[in-house]
Amino acid sequence: MKQYIITVDGGTTNTRCILWDENRRRIAQENRPVGVRNTAIDGNNRKLKQAVKECLDALVEKNGLGYGDIHRIIASGMITSDVGIVVVPHLTAPAGLEELAAATVAIELPEICPVPIYFIPGIKNSDGPFSFENIEAMDIMRGEEVESIAVMEQFKSGRPLLLVLPGSHNKFVSVDAEGKMTGCLTSISGELLASITNDTIIAKSVGKQFVEEETYDREWLLKGYDNAKRTGLGRTCFTARILQLFYEDAPPKIANFVLGAALQGDVTAVLHSDALKVSPDTTVVVGGKNPLRQAIVDILEHEGYFARIETYVPEEGISLSALGAYLIAEKNGIL
Repeated sequence: MKQYIITVDGGTTNTRCILWDENRRRIAQENRPVGVRNTAIDGNNRKLKQAVKECLDALVEKNGLGYGDIHRIIASGMITSDVGIVVVPHLTAPAGLEELAAATVAIELPEICPVPIYFIPGIKNSDGPFSFENIEAMDIMRGEEVESIAVMEQFKSGRPLLLVLPGSHNKFVSVDAEGKMTGCLTSISGELLASITNDTIIAKSVGKQFVEEETYDREWLLKGYDNAKRTGLGRTCFTARILQLFYEDAPPKIANFVLGAALQGDVTAVLHSDALKVSPDTTVVVGGKNPLRQAIVDILEHEGYFARIETYVPEEGISLSALGAYLIAEKNGIL
């Protein structure tokens, strides 16, 4: 009899569940536009629990299975937070595959499904105590640590790594030579870019459009990056309007200029924040999708601090969070 696995990725705005067979082949996926944001707004997690239940039930029923065919259900992400379904305390860095596997907990939630769900914890940079003088070194992640495990599986170099996981919140994860995550750094540059593009006077200059793969322009990206490094994000964004009015009325180019400006602060943070441990010898691995992945690579190469920059492109249809959860479950021995 085949044994199936379901991975649950609970994020801020969406819940994604994937059905896998015992050979790690993806069979089906169910999504719901519900996440921990709903819990924060509503003051309870009923919608989130219902979304997970709907996804699990749909995966079982649509594929002609019963819960008796499901060997394990493994969950990660914000679903383990105080606005998720159950609270699983963060591990403290340094932590890697072994530590995450050992801290994974099985919890019975009969209101959701009749089999236990295994929850993987997140990671925090420190236990404290904290003051204003050292709080900048503190950061947290739930979900990105699982994605990091998947990336690290492909880069077993024995060298320190800096993993770059782009998104609405760009996440940077430092990894030591032993494969332990030593810290993370989070930026909201993606959200800032969205606000600049849609909700400011710059919206007209960029045509309310983000950079697409076919409109990516390295020259204009780096112009925006250099300008922000010299004069700051706010001034550079208004310079985008000046460029559009008096120099070149080309919204795609201006959008690249603004993208470079939005990413500039992230590079400053990576190079100067106490949240990460990096050096010029650190190998940078940039994930995510283009054009953002290429933009980050081009900016880091332009900056010239890191000697080695690589990209990570997962196989088509493979979810980083699901693959990482799989690897942790295998290490734990629950698969």
